[in-house]
Amino acid sequence: MRVAFLLKGYPRLSETFIAQEIAALERRGLDVLIVSLRQPTDPRRHPVHGEIRAAVLYLPEYLILQPLRVLKCWWKARRLATYRQTRSLWLKDLLRDPTPNRVRRFGQALVLAAELPADVERLHAHFLHTPASVARYTAGLLGLPWTGSAHAKDIWTTPEWEKREKLASCEWLVTCTRTNREHLAALAPAGRVELVYHGIDLTRFPRSSSSSHADGKSAADPVVILSVGRLVEKKGTDVLLRALARIPSSLHWRFVHVGGGPLKKKLSRLADELNLSSRVQWRGALTQDALLLEYRNADLFALASRIAADGDRDGLPNVLAEAQSQALACVATRVSAIPELVRDGQTGLLVAEEDPDALARALETLIASPARRRALGQAGQSRVVESFALDANIDALARKFGLAASGAHRLLRTA
Repeated sequence: MRVAFLLKGYPRLSETFIAQEIAALERRGLDVLIVSLRQPTDPRRHPVHGEIRAAVLYLPEYLILQPLRVLKCWWKARRLATYRQTRSLWLKDLLRDPTPNRVRRFGQALVLAAELPADVERLHAHFLHTPASVARYTAGLLGLPWTGSAHAKDIWTTPEWEKREKLASCEWLVTCTRTNREHLAALAPAGRVELVYHGIDLTRFPRSSSSSHADGKSAADPVVILSVGRLVEKKGTDVLLRALARIPSSLHWRFVHVGGGPLKKKLSRLADELNLSSRVQWRGALTQDALLLEYRNADLFALASRIAADGDRDGLPNVLAEAQSQALACVATRVSAIPELVRDGQTGLLVAEEDPDALARALETLIASPARRRALGQAGQSRVVESFALDANIDALARKFGLAASGAHRLLRTA
């Protein structure tokens, strides 16, 4: 079976979890065509992107920029027996969501319906918002089944009416946290939604252990605090900076941030205002191999996730599992599915969101105690290996596509 995977953009440095999933499914025998709604914006790629064999079909990102292509595909699609019915479905959606985005997605679906290779038997959308819209309209035009994977922002910023209708029309959908699954299952027909964690590829993140004895007492040997994530509201980097500013001046630390995003200038100014600039390093987005070195050079990992004003939030940040795979003690917030991975006091420390004082106390505790960091880091590493390894979790997804599991693995869910 050949499956078209619909993605927002490809390749993307921030969506390694999708690339590793496609590579793993290809290794199990799935024939994949990647359909990208946008052109890539970063010339760099992770090593995993070089392993993916799938061809890529780029849809017109903006319809007005490729008018002849869109017109030609519309002329072809309008002859389909299902065209009027699918157009009516789209018009119904447009009345409830009268935005240029809704028009663009139907136009992209027309192009995909006209250009999709005849041997593609299924569409699979990564993300429940725009990719799922294109998949749903295309499936209606071509009479194909469509399935999906839902993650974070796509779940929490999509209107309930739209989630209900997409869940009713897809064949099945997987999501990466128990919190997500419970929310979506309440809106879907029974048995439609299943939990499948992303998992971490331990061949790319081979286990390592920290031998750091830094305790914050020496300016020559500061504790290195690492955070990884896009510089957007839901990551709470501003809260983390305010927490760092509250750590007693007697403790020596250095903060390294990996990731780019629209709030970079604003957060840099905040670091200046808090007199933290001499201790903060902004590394920008890194490839996976470079990021692994950052994990191994750090003593402590911190993530201050929050629920953004528009409802956007993390699911279960893959960077937490990556950090724990390297035996890094993690401090994070009790947001969304993070407690499904990090068990407070056992495999890391959890604090409430939007609470820089509590976050500062947790960081201070671990900065001053290398033994506690090692104990939490080792416990977190064991939990990742036991329950969040890629192979064990990808088997469940492989079976959904009719593929054989890899053998010894089984889907593991946390207790």
